[in-house]
Amino acid sequence: MKTTVNRALLPLALTLSTLALAVPASAGPGARSVNVVMTDYKFSPSTVRVARGAVTFNVVNRGKAVHDLKIAGRKTPLYASGRGGTLRVTFKKAGRYPFVCTVPGHVAAGMKGTLTVAG
Repeated sequence: MKTTVNRALLPLALTLSTLALAVPASAGPGARSVNVVMTDYKFSPSTVRVARGAVTFNVVNRGKAVHDLKIAGRKTPLYASGRGGTLRVTFKKAGRYPFVCTVPGHVAAGMKGTLTVAG
């Protein structure tokens, strides 16, 4: 019976771990690190709010296609499924900064988002 209970709780555990990854990205104006999951064909989260200054984007590709992240003139390499890395960008001005996947056709498929830098 113990095995049955553990298997029954597995979907809940996976959901909670996924939510835990997303929390820093919406942590508010003091955030200095943002976790971004790339899938076919979206970013999660697709809207992020941070304070001015240096921000580290921790990106991972959970999709099947290759993906990257471009924001404010900076870009990650293309990452294959299961791969990822970091991108550090300094935002000196408040405003809205779009981010996209630069693979042809991915933006049209919905792979875009917005980072808002608080003043």
